[in-house]
Amino acid sequence: MAKLFVVPTPIGNLEDFTFRAVRILEESNLILAEDTRTSAKLMAHYNISTPMRSHHMHNEHKTVEKWVGEILNGNTIALITDAGTPAISDPGFLLVRECIKNDIEIDCLPGATAFVPALVNSGLPCDKFTFEGFLPQKKGRQTRLKALAEETKTMVFYESPYRVKKTLEQFIEYMGEDRQVSVSREISKKFEETVRGSVSDVLAHFDAKEPKGEFVIVLEGLK
Repeated sequence: MAKLFVVPTPIGNLEDFTFRAVRILEESNLILAEDTRTSAKLMAHYNISTPMRSHHMHNEHKTVEKWVGEILNGNTIALITDAGTPAISDPGFLLVRECIKNDIEIDCLPGATAFVPALVNSGLPCDKFTFEGFLPQKKGRQTRLKALAEETKTMVFYESPYRVKKTLEQFIEYMGEDRQVSVSREISKKFEETVRGSVSDVLAHFDAKEPKGEFVIVLEGLK
């Protein structure tokens, strides 16, 4: 029976891919990729020739029914994103939800997700944590920061290199400069780095060294 496979892809190092993931992508009738140009590099590395189509945040609302129809017609589809696990701060949720509505079987493979190694590497408590993903850029940002200032669990955020310093500055404003934080960038890549310390110390590090790459910020909860 045709189904939807949700397939995590490497977040940097192309070796962080499972044998099963390669097999599923090879055996599927179609691969839905966030950016087919980016995914083409991964496909070429593993000699996967399955046809690909675009499925990203700007078109997923319009194309979900089409892909559900393809599965109902007997085609197995594999969903991937540029890096990591689909639907985790990436497209995928809408397609999964629509498949459930149509009684389509879904199989999410285990695999790479950026926040997990960053959380473990942080040295902060990870028995209980809250995943916040990207903070609102404008509307609702201050309200969310005020609420998170009272959060007692470890918090995990995704951030772009262009807003890392602003986010750390706002952590100081709302949570204090002594709150402990761990900032990981370029996880699994050549220039991977994790900086730990008080928010003020880590901000000073990135004042002296321009932030580059993809970032995961792990923040201590309120004691």
